[in-house]
Amino acid sequence: MRLLTCWCVGVALILAMPFSAVAQEVEPSGHWQQGLNDRMAAIEEGFGGELGVYVQDLATGDAYSWRADQPWYLASLVKIPIAAQVLAERQAGTLTLDQRLTLAQSDFVDGAGPVIWHEPGTRISIRYLLEQMITVSDNTASDMLINRVGLDAVNARARAMVAAGGGKSEEIGPITRLVGVRQGVYGQLHPDARTLGGMDFIALRRNPISQRPAALAQLLGVSPAALHQPDYDHAYDAYEASGENVGTLRAYGGMLASLEQGGQDDLNATQRETLLEIMRRTRSGEQRLKAGLGEGVSFAHKTGTQHRRSCDAGIASREEVGADGPWVVVACSRGPIEISEHEHALARVGAALRESGAIGTP
Repeated sequence: MRLLTCWCVGVALILAMPFSAVAQEVEPSGHWQQGLNDRMAAIEEGFGGELGVYVQDLATGDAYSWRADQPWYLASLVKIPIAAQVLAERQAGTLTLDQRLTLAQSDFVDGAGPVIWHEPGTRISIRYLLEQMITVSDNTASDMLINRVGLDAVNARARAMVAAGGGKSEEIGPITRLVGVRQGVYGQLHPDARTLGGMDFIALRRNPISQRPAALAQLLGVSPAALHQPDYDHAYDAYEASGENVGTLRAYGGMLASLEQGGQDDLNATQRETLLEIMRRTRSGEQRLKAGLGEGVSFAHKTGTQHRRSCDAGIASREEVGADGPWVVVACSRGPIEISEHEHALARVGAALRESGAIGTP
């Protein structure tokens, strides 16, 4: 199985930050941290790809990192700052969650979620779009909300959240619309693909992955020999290396920490708790970190899934009275083609964090 190879150089240049070549880093010393490196190495070996993990105890500041300072494709984890910007505008009074947006056919983006099954012209509430974007990772809902609040505002929100959580805002690359991801990936195969719309990508997705480059060439009316990448794998690697929707897991951990700790006057406790409550209702990723963290742990989280890449990230808290925590937990994986392999590895990561004491007494 071909491992991903070209992501690091381009991303490092785009984000212009000194990523550590060391896979793990423990800081500061704590009883739960010892032994986690061996556990992560064993999980990674069985997985056959790469893992990135970041954990921070928000009560003590203790943190654990496994490749967390390297760049990772964040996939749908970028939907958290989209939601945060929507709620900031709710606080400012420039929108309400009951306000309705009109679904246009140009809004359609392939992927999970029910919004794509509505007819063009349907009026859909921001509340419903927000719920679907987070709980089932609906891409069409995401782009409709980005179009409402503005992409520049979403990127500014992401940077502000990272900084408020004690992270480095320059370690989060630019967030794009979800249709922009498709344009970026297929654009690595041929630049004319950047002019395609959501319905074009829905049609391309009906083809097996191995046949998508040829299908793109036919759609664009060009020869397969004119494509710039040999296959879809290389196209996705090249897109990740562009730096779009890429960041360190430590920086993303800071973004999540800001939801618990605050630090932004225009995103108050009411709005932050609204988002966390939606994240607690997330229905995707039941077999990822959540499965390993086990019963007795509440996990307000968001998942992300793309070609050979998966993520799961959120705030974990113990349900028993007087428990320590809460903890930020961020994990991503890349390598194998089967989603089930990623989910199994992420579940093992969750179990390792629980059994080691990283999220409180085992």
